[in-house]
Amino acid sequence: MAYELTGRVAVVTGAGSGIGRATVRLLARRGAVVHAADVDGDSAHEVAAEIARSGGRMVAHEVDITDSGAVEALAARVYDAHGAVDVLHNNAGIGHGGPIEETTLDDWRRLVAVNLMGVVHGVHTFVPRMLEQGRPAHIVNTASMAGLLPNAQLAPYATTKHAVVGLSQSLNAELSQRGIRVSALCPGIINTPIVADAQLRGELAGRRAAMARFYERFGATPDVVAEAVVDLLAGHQVIRTVPRRHVALGWALWRISPRLAQPLARLTPRLVSR
Repeated sequence: MAYELTGRVAVVTGAGSGIGRATVRLLARRGAVVHAADVDGDSAHEVAAEIARSGGRMVAHEVDITDSGAVEALAARVYDAHGAVDVLHNNAGIGHGGPIEETTLDDWRRLVAVNLMGVVHGVHTFVPRMLEQGRPAHIVNTASMAGLLPNAQLAPYATTKHAVVGLSQSLNAELSQRGIRVSALCPGIINTPIVADAQLRGELAGRRAAMARFYERFGATPDVVAEAVVDLLAGHQVIRTVPRRHVALGWALWRISPRLAQPLARLTPRLVSR
């Protein structure tokens, strides 16, 4: 089932790189009017210029999603321009890895501020407007396979991503009968700048290059995730894993027996950093 994107209005956070950048490109290519937000305004404007050269319609915004006032201002600008938003992709996020005893409280606060409260700010500012706009909408929140499975040395990151999955499921139960569908997007290993930009502690800090090589060798492209976002708009999955081969086995094992999933959780950091 195809989802008609021509003339639809989409808002994507974290749009300057990785999954967000691939998603705004695809949405624009399919005819959507895209508002692309990123804390790095230069990156957002760069992708906007690229899309404009190919005939697409995109507006770039420099927005820090940890600032609720900035997200409110973004929503006001978009609604002033169009009166409605059809797609909200709360995608911006940061990575973190390392032993829990070497993780600082500042690390925790930053992860929660970006990965969880950034999504909360998007929901808080856009949902009331969506409920009043007179046409359906879809919210896609980028979580992670770490939001479905346990992973040693990723406890803070996994905490935020599990929260995004739970938030998405609960919101969908509340809002889907009122015209707003909500989905949690759970990517596996994706070749994006997340490793290069992540805060790494302990022995993982010295293995950044090895981890980056692992992601380059085994990671799917961000374009695969962008296609999954568009697929979500056409159907109605509350949780979407992508690529499924990265997530399906571990997720099935965890649902059958959380105890049996623990050895795999302990092994993961060594696999990706060797």
